[in-house]
Amino acid sequence: MDNQQDNQVKTGNFQQPGWEREIVEKLAFAAINEQRRTRRWGIFFKSIIFLYLLAVFGMLMYPKIKGDVGGIGHTAVIDVVGVIAEDQSANADSIIQSLRDAVKDKHTKGIILHANSPGGSPVQSSYVYEEIKAIKKEHPALPIYAVVSDICASGCYFIASATDKIFVNPSSLIGSIGVIMDGFGFVDVMQKLGVERRLITAGAHKAMLDPFSASRADEKQFMQGLIDQVHQQFIAAVKGGRGDRLKETPDTFSGLVWTGEESIKSGIADAVGTQDSVAKSIGAEKLVDFTEQGRLIDRLAGKLGASFGHAISSFAKDVSLR
Repeated sequence: MDNQQDNQVKTGNFQQPGWEREIVEKLAFAAINEQRRTRRWGIFFKSIIFLYLLAVFGMLMYPKIKGDVGGIGHTAVIDVVGVIAEDQSANADSIIQSLRDAVKDKHTKGIILHANSPGGSPVQSSYVYEEIKAIKKEHPALPIYAVVSDICASGCYFIASATDKIFVNPSSLIGSIGVIMDGFGFVDVMQKLGVERRLITAGAHKAMLDPFSASRADEKQFMQGLIDQVHQQFIAAVKGGRGDRLKETPDTFSGLVWTGEESIKSGIADAVGTQDSVAKSIGAEKLVDFTEQGRLIDRLAGKLGASFGHAISSFAKDVSLR
């Protein structure tokens, strides 16, 4: 709008013909220009967000460069960190895939399992144990070692016992060769509160381990038998992995834990060592992370599932090597 038109607007002098149309056109063009600027900025920021998500996607799908750098030999490192369970990062599928990727890489001179876990599922631990055994059978010259940082207990030790050697820090906690299943009972509380339990089942033991019903001696005995079976499987795996190095005592399979220093004396572990020192002993000081990160779709969407059979599902969740 020029100065003459500004004066007309300010003074109310709108005698010049066509001024209304000109003002409307200018306002319309101003609005269109503003929309264009807004749209450009929107496209710009959407592009930035898209590139960011693309970069995140790439890092999740390809989290590392797996060796093969100038043909230099390396030691592969695979994390066994956190609770070992199907829905956790330390799950059998991820660890096994990591092991297979490391073995396939022609520049891998040895594998280190970075162990820092309190344990978890006996099934997931057994899967990884058997995979390590299979790799050792197929590639006997490829060393596979476990290096313990803070803790390697129960299910984590189940896995570590399959390796060629277990290295610890003197202050590491290691062992806990046992099985646990825990729960709660609220029968007396319900009685005091005047709550009536209404439970309908088909099958004499379908409500086994129901926390709102009184425990039964026969069911407790049955569950103890299952726990004992899993414990014996754990013991057999440890003996098969450690062999003559294990100095068995009445406490060895009792569920106790020891310091790294004490575990070496009893054959639970082999020596003090770090990832760097172990890689040096392998003859490939370069460490390359082969830990599988999982598919992006699983990390974003999670895993959905349905549970049925309250007693059995509770048993499956509560029984663990921890």
